[in-house]
Amino acid sequence: MTSSVRIITDSACDLPDALVQQLGIEVVPLFIRFGDDELIDREQLTTSQFWERCSTESDLPTTAAPSPGRFKESIERLRGEGATGVVIINLSSAMSGTMQSAEVAATELKESLDIRVVDSRTVTMGLGSIVIACARAAQGGATIDEVEAMARDLASRSKVWGALDTLENLRKGGRIGGAKAMLGSVLSVKPIIEVRDGSVQEGGKVRTRSKALTFLVDKVREAMIHPGISQLSVLTAASSDVDAFMAQLKTVYEGEIIIGEIGAVVGSHAGRGTIGVAYFENR
Repeated sequence: MTSSVRIITDSACDLPDALVQQLGIEVVPLFIRFGDDELIDREQLTTSQFWERCSTESDLPTTAAPSPGRFKESIERLRGEGATGVVIINLSSAMSGTMQSAEVAATELKESLDIRVVDSRTVTMGLGSIVIACARAAQGGATIDEVEAMARDLASRSKVWGALDTLENLRKGGRIGGAKAMLGSVLSVKPIIEVRDGSVQEGGKVRTRSKALTFLVDKVREAMIHPGISQLSVLTAASSDVDAFMAQLKTVYEGEIIIGEIGAVVGSHAGRGTIGVAYFENR
């Protein structure tokens, strides 16, 4: 029997729906709460609806991990479609309990299907880029061992940089990690964050939005010189200046650039106006 490996991820991947459908990726949603109102990400709440609601709500939204049952449903659906193996790639375990739910589901179903669970150690299009590469490899006939190895390798080489308009969401959401030192000067800077070692860390501080965007472009330029990069993506949280930023990036990077709209999971913590880059560093 020909092996058929499929990919499951979660809604923190921020992948465009068209790519999800094209590559046969299964996306398990997290939950978004506005007060007592709980909604299923990407099913009951689109990205545009999320940002519209954020503009009218007085309290910041919160997020909750999916249950193991949601992962079991996805695994069983893919098995029903003929999958002989499943690789589940989740947002960083340091940021969410989502991976733990995936591991519980995988353990319960391991007798019926070969299931591997990988911690991406990243989020948003850092995670999304790993998922894209692995889904393409799986569609090309890669074995489950090869897909799992690729996911772990790419996770070790993934870089995500983001320019935030505010640290307020991260502070209130408790996801600020190693960036706590920036809080004292939050009013006078545009904070730069980096996803490093699986968590949000301080990446730098600049005075203006334009300097923050130039900082991101410079990071891409420097990484291209050494060690070199591949699969550049842009992540944007309802940012009005994303087109101008793309134009800046294209002066230093000539390859395909995938744009991911930051959805409710990451957006709840990063806040409106966040813009960033994700890429793989070469070995």
